[in-house]
Amino acid sequence: MNTAFLLMAQYDGQAVIPVDLVVRDYFPHLAIDKFVRKVAIGEIKIPLLRIEAGSQKAAKGVHLTDLAQYIDARRQAAQKEFEQMNGVKQ
Repeated sequence: MNTAFLLMAQYDGQAVIPVDLVVRDYFPHLAIDKFVRKVAIGEIKIPLLRIEAGSQKAAKGVHLTDLAQYIDARRQAAQKEFEQMNGVKQ
């Protein structure tokens, strides 16, 4: 299964997903400003981009492939933890 293709379907083919939608769908426990802060200090390792460089008020978003890579990395970490806790290899 390809995460990027699933995200393309979920977000109607958008290349850049607005940060508010990313937070709504994958980080609902965070406010948008808290999410942006955690990304800025490296607690959440996902690149944010501004549509207009140099503008503080420009819309922020996450490129679809970056979100797919982040989700896949979290899945790998969860799989590794599961295998270690249960002594099995899937």
